[in-house]
Amino acid sequence: MNTTVKTSKNLERVSDIIDSLTINPNHDAISVLEEIGTNSAIDEVREMTARALVQRNEADSLSIVISSKGKGINDMSTVVAMSTINSLLSLEDKEGAMRILENTISNEGIEEDVRENARSVKALMALS
Repeated sequence: MNTTVKTSKNLERVSDIIDSLTINPNHDAISVLEEIGTNSAIDEVREMTARALVQRNEADSLSIVISSKGKGINDMSTVVAMSTINSLLSLEDKEGAMRILENTISNEGIEEDVRENARSVKALMALS
């Protein structure tokens, strides 16, 4: 029982840190979110991080969750991937995300499964 409380408190703290990095205007915050958050072994941390990167709605942050293998829409956890997709669909200004999706789809240097996921998300965003 005590371990659960510690884990819950730790996730709250991590959530607070991720929230702070989300609103931090310093561009280095994106690097911290990518290095630490998207590489976490904990699904909840990767999910919170992916949402934060989408919420920033900047080319670099969107590129991480759209074009990177194993991150964001390409995460092996369906919960993380779907949460990221839902965050992208909820964006008020989808222009930047659509541009990154198009670049990902047309980039022959990116693995086919990543490009296919981008194609699917682009179709969903076009309908939303």
